[in-house]
Amino acid sequence: MTLLISALAAVICTVIWYKNLPANEMRFDILCFMFWGATIMWFVDAIFEYAELGAEYFTPAAEDMLNDMFLGLSVVVFALIVWVVILIIKDPKGVVKAALLKKKA
Repeated sequence: MTLLISALAAVICTVIWYKNLPANEMRFDILCFMFWGATIMWFVDAIFEYAELGAEYFTPAAEDMLNDMFLGLSVVVFALIVWVVILIIKDPKGVVKAALLKKKA
C-alpha cells in the first residue's frame, strides 16, 4: 500500500510538473524527486519482502494494509511539508518578502 500511494503521488506530481514547464516557479521538481525517491525505496522494500515471504506477500492482513496506508499517507504529507518549507525559504514569487516588508512599514 505504501508503494501504491507513493507511486500515485509521484505520477500526479510529475504530470503537474511537466505541465508547468519551463516555468518551474513552484519547484515541483523537488516534490517529484521526493516522491520518486520514496517510490523507489518502497519498491526495493517490496522486492526484499517478497523474497522473504514468497506468495504470502500477496495476502496481507487487513491490519497490515491499514498500517501501510497510514505510513504511505504520512510519507506524502511529510514530503508536502518539506516542499512548503522549501517554498517559503526560496520564496519564488516574492510573497513572503513582500509580507515581511509590509509589516515593517
